[in-house]
Amino acid sequence: MIRTAVFPYDRCMTVFALLTQTATDHGSRWLTQAGLRPTRQRVTLAALLVGDGSDRHATAEGLFAAAATCDERVSLATVYNTLRAFCDAGLLREITVDGAKSYFDTDMCDHPHFYWEDTAELTDAPRDALEIRRLPQAPAGAKVVAVDVVIRLRRD
Repeated sequence: MIRTAVFPYDRCMTVFALLTQTATDHGSRWLTQAGLRPTRQRVTLAALLVGDGSDRHATAEGLFAAAATCDERVSLATVYNTLRAFCDAGLLREITVDGAKSYFDTDMCDHPHFYWEDTAELTDAPRDALEIRRLPQAPAGAKVVAVDVVIRLRRD
C-alpha cells in the first residue's frame, strides 16, 4: 500500500510520501546511488520526495511544510540548498515558472508540463502529444542543453 499525505502551501497542493521506514530507506538509497552523503536532513527530504516511488512536483516551501509536519527540524534555506544539491546530482529537475517560482520534478525524463495559473499547480502534460520538429540554432560558442516546455492554463 502506498502511503502519502497532502501538505498545502499557498494555493498549491502537493502530495508527499509519508515518512515511514520504507520511505526513509528508499530515500537513502536514492541519495547513495547519486553519490550524495545521506545526512539526516537529506534523507528526510528525499523520503518525502521519492519514498513511495511516485514522481511529483514540489516547491521548496511545500517540502519545508511537509518536513515541519513530520517534526523534522530543517530551515527553509536548508531545503533550498538541499534541492539545489539534488539537482546538481541529477536527481531532480528544476522547472521555473513566472521567473521566480520553482518546482522540482522527480521525473528526470524529458516531458512537457501544464502550469495551472489559478491554482499554481504544475502537472505533467502528455509526452506523446508534444512534437518539436526544429529548434533555432544556438549562438556561436553555445549549445542547447535542455528545452523546457511549460504550457500555462487557466480554468474557464
